[in-house]
Amino acid sequence: MHKGFIYCLLLTGPNAGQTLSEEQLANWKTEDGLLWVHLKYKSTDARHWLNNQKLEKAERDILLASDTRPRVVHSTNGILLTLRGVNLNPDSAPEDMVSIRIYSEEHRIISTCERQLQSITEIADSIKAVKGPIDSAGFILSVVDHLTQRQVGYINKLEELMDELEERVVTDTNKSLRMDIAELRRQTVVLRRYLAPQREALGKILHESSLLLDQQDKIRLRETQDNLIRVIEDLDAIRDRASVTQEELQSRQAEQLNQRLYFLSLISAIFLPLGFLTGLLGVNIGGIPGAETNWAFAAFCGGLITLIAMQMYLFYRLKWI
Repeated sequence: MHKGFIYCLLLTGPNAGQTLSEEQLANWKTEDGLLWVHLKYKSTDARHWLNNQKLEKAERDILLASDTRPRVVHSTNGILLTLRGVNLNPDSAPEDMVSIRIYSEEHRIISTCERQLQSITEIADSIKAVKGPIDSAGFILSVVDHLTQRQVGYINKLEELMDELEERVVTDTNKSLRMDIAELRRQTVVLRRYLAPQREALGKILHESSLLLDQQDKIRLRETQDNLIRVIEDLDAIRDRASVTQEELQSRQAEQLNQRLYFLSLISAIFLPLGFLTGLLGVNIGGIPGAETNWAFAAFCGGLITLIAMQMYLFYRLKWI
């Protein structure tokens, strides 16, 4: 099989769970069972194979598009979906969501992506074990359900991280905390950008008639959509909590800064008259009082100490300290 083909499996029929060779794929007929072909859309072999299939130009263009947003298009023979899943690949940012495009008709399913999705891997493993979906509707529901469950798990981790950041605000106000909160807000914004259209896409499937999905399938899909709605609501809650936490952090930092400035202002107020007196008596001109008296310096220092004591008493009475 060419490198651009990730999976080429039969979901039903006498050879259910079997991986087809290139020759078997070329000779496949609807009587052989439900076929699922999963491709890398950037592969030349995959593009060549798709161009030779009996698909409308719009369907091929969406299956081969490099930049997509979640949506659903009802075609003459089936359904065309573009969905997004959490990126759980090593050394990848989960919010950098992986897109998958699925064209599904009664006897054939074609899907494309470029990066690996654990949800698709699990579905492929279940099909190989003859425990996976057995029709096109079941395949779509299985993909949507797996993607949503991954999203639920990742949102739960974000909620735990948000709890930790809220606790750290009380004891930690360093720069890394501000960056962590800002990064969490960025992740929620990016995730919501893709999940909101995905919710609308599932709603479109529910409200429009389809040759593939019966009423029971739509009930199951509605349950998955409810889970996705809760995910989006949780994302909104995390974003709001992050905003409040960031404001609380800024308030604490401003309060600490004001306390430091207030302390410096008191120090300045104390030393302002002292600086005036020492500067006045430090001018190098004739007539400075006490210049010829031995005890004048001690008396001057005593006067300064007395002045400081009077200022401290005044600040205390005014409740400035």
